[in-house]
Amino acid sequence: MSRQFVVIGLGRFGTSVARALTQLGEDVLGIDVDEDKVQSLSDELLHVVVADATDPAVLDTLGLRNFDVAVVSMGRRLQDSILITHSLKEAGIARVVARAVDDMHGRVLRKVGADRVFYPERDMGIRAAHSLVGSDIIDYIEFGSDYSIMEIAAPARFVGRSLAELGIRAKYGITVLALKRGADVLTSPAAADIIAEDAVLVVMGRNADLRKLTGY
Repeated sequence: MSRQFVVIGLGRFGTSVARALTQLGEDVLGIDVDEDKVQSLSDELLHVVVADATDPAVLDTLGLRNFDVAVVSMGRRLQDSILITHSLKEAGIARVVARAVDDMHGRVLRKVGADRVFYPERDMGIRAAHSLVGSDIIDYIEFGSDYSIMEIAAPARFVGRSLAELGIRAKYGITVLALKRGADVLTSPAAADIIAEDAVLVVMGRNADLRKLTGY
């Protein structure tokens, strides 16, 4: 059963989130004060409206308090994003996630009720840096201060060998969450699974251990 999401602010980040949620089968309402942005998404989203979400009356008019998740995706309009986040939580929306441009903005969003804060510019920079210093790193997601999940292209020394032979967990303290090859994804791979030449490994562990594995 699909959930109801409202995405407030249809810039590049908000539009990307709204499209992705729609493709995942969720019901999405997009809101922006810019009529051109709203019009450009009218054929893609289930509902999209021109409205000023800083006006508390909009919550009632659009029935936003009935939505499962609200995404506040304005970037540079810091005051607006803080006000809207606060209003959404006051209205009783169970889960509000918000985009922040820096740590101070994120801390304020947390204080006014945001359940989760995204830092898309910062996170993109971190991912880009890791992909540049580690040639085998395809993607990188940091969670907490010590742990990360990485997608890495199978190093040459792994190819043709099983996970048991490689002993990745024993040697590095790292868990292999999945093996990917093209469109095929093998979750929770077995010790006997062989690493193919064009395989991608999805691994999780401490950042220090991941650096040892990838050599970056």
